Amino acid sequence: MARLTNNQFSPVLTAVLCLRKRQDQQVSNCTDAQLWPVKLRLLATTDMHVHLLGYDYYADRETEGVGLAKLAGLIAEARQEVPGSLLLDNGDFLQGNPMGDYVMQAGGLEQSGQHPAILAMNQLGYDAATLGNHEFNYGLDTLERALKGANFPVVSANVARKLGPEPARDQLLLSPWVILNRDVPDGAGGSRPLRVGIIGFAPPQVVMWDRLLLEGRIFTRGIVEAARVQVPQIRAAGADLVVALSHSGLGPPEDDAFAEHASAALATVPGIDAIVAGHSHLTFPHPSHPSFPGMDAEHGTVFGVPVVQPGYYGSHLGVIDLDLEPRPEGGWQVTAARAHLRASADSSVPPSPAIARAVATDHAATIAYARRPVGFTRIPLHSYFSTVAPCTALRVVAQAQAAFVRRQLTGRPEAALPVLSAASPFKAGGRGGPFNYTDVPVGDVKLRNVADLYIFPNTIAAIRITGAELREWLENSLGLFNRIQPGMQDQPLLNPAFPSYNHDRILGLSFSVDLSQPARYDSHGHLVDPGASRVRDLSHDGRPLDPAAEFVLATNSYRVTGCGGYLAAGPDRLIDVGRTPIRDILLRHIAESPPLERLPLRAFEILPMPGTSVIYDTSPAAEAYLDEISHLQPEPLGLTETGFARFRLHL
Repeated sequence: MARLTNNQFSPVLTAVLCLRKRQDQQVSNCTDAQLWPVKLRLLATTDMHVHLLGYDYYADRETEGVGLAKLAGLIAEARQEVPGSLLLDNGDFLQGNPMGDYVMQAGGLEQSGQHPAILAMNQLGYDAATLGNHEFNYGLDTLERALKGANFPVVSANVARKLGPEPARDQLLLSPWVILNRDVPDGAGGSRPLRVGIIGFAPPQVVMWDRLLLEGRIFTRGIVEAARVQVPQIRAAGADLVVALSHSGLGPPEDDAFAEHASAALATVPGIDAIVAGHSHLTFPHPSHPSFPGMDAEHGTVFGVPVVQPGYYGSHLGVIDLDLEPRPEGGWQVTAARAHLRASADSSVPPSPAIARAVATDHAATIAYARRPVGFTRIPLHSYFSTVAPCTALRVVAQAQAAFVRRQLTGRPEAALPVLSAASPFKAGGRGGPFNYTDVPVGDVKLRNVADLYIFPNTIAAIRITGAELREWLENSLGLFNRIQPGMQDQPLLNPAFPSYNHDRILGLSFSVDLSQPARYDSHGHLVDPGASRVRDLSHDGRPLDPAAEFVLATNSYRVTGCGGYLAAGPDRLIDVGRTPIRDILLRHIAESPPLERLPLRAFEILPMPGTSVIYDTSPAAEAYLDEISHLQPEPLGLTETGFARFRLHL
């Protein structure tokens, strides 16, 4: 048996004596309790978007596998397993469904005095949160009013009221970080004080995305730039470890200091012990997450740092377990870390009745608000084929935008120009799943249907644009499609990296699409093939589009900041048509118009490719409307593992 030296013997003997003292209920007299390790569990949510209950206000029905009330059971189980736990939220909790609109726009916040998302988070005992980009959608004053009800700190390190000459001198909107003092159970039945630093980050593009509401009022820095300044300050203030709440996706580190998806680059900043990522609505660790060097999806680490990204709408709970041991010089060090997700859909625990009670008044008010009839339609308005064929639902939105802009231009020089209108299929499956589609049946059009037709709180905008720029606009939009090889069978039609909300259709233009050609632009709007062109037979009013002709394009506040790579939408092109929310414009348009009727839709078609077929996924409910794409000879191929209906289309 090896012989212990004096230096080895002393701590061992001390530990034994400490254990005996604990057994004799004399723990408080033991001066070396710091020798015992501790476990800290981080529980994380992200991108809740006001999904507090399992209820789809657009469809006016209960839904499974989402909602904070359902997630509450998983949170309780996880806390019971490891008593030393912190519950954190990673942003986008105030906006995202009709309840958020009712509270923030329709007077619900003034009536109740507190946002229901904050009420629910208080009920669950959140320890801290950060802001996402959608927290800013209703303006700064409304945001600050909503945050007053939080019983937990909300931090943000890269959003400022005024930028200083260096990040350390910025006048930040909120505290950049907070240190949580917690007593964490140790390995011998006692507890140890732990100082956990929580720092938060929002995508720096928030100022651009909501420029009409925020310009001149807030400013942002890059996530990594802010972290390199603030993380050492947290450490200097005495934090034992640092957790970053990064409302930013996971992607390969970029040279761009203002990268939107910067959580992986954040993992390279010294001093960060764990990261909660979000914003892109993906899940990590998960084998389906796009990988890159430095990512370990099996163990849930990025460049050695444990990371979780818990989906969206309460679909998953993120869990990071940290083993901590005392440092000889004082403080704590992470000796092991494990990250994993727990899916709400896999839980048999019923939704929390306490959460349901806390938000019952707002839930009932939202349902009543969403059920109000505002118009009538004689045709169904859906988005099941919005990415592959002309779409009546998109046309209604585009018509409402165009009519509003024409009225605003009355008596102005721009009134002489033709008004076109761009609209995108926001709900077209994708990461949102097989129920992420608009479906307004024949009959009364209710307020919830208007919100379903236009799910974001964007405001109207208009720009002056040339025919040549319109062609580039459409080329950018067509990055949605993969390149299709003529004569080949069952090729995937859509590029999964291209979000449908960046695919614009323009009311007033007609064109064909040649998918045998490569995309001119990538999913970020970057020009990748200057020689490529997919747009064919582009015309306006039945005549070939004149590249030099000028037009007014009605669009939205998100697009006019260049989001999606639409560079023609610069601030120098803006025409002042006010800042009316597009949903309000759409509501008035439907209310003041005769019942909606089917109109000929000949503005968009994919050029035929004999002997060629593609694979297209949509909702199972699309089967009822296959006649609308009969020219593509759809063949049902059954359901995918994720519940989409798969079809073979013949080009």
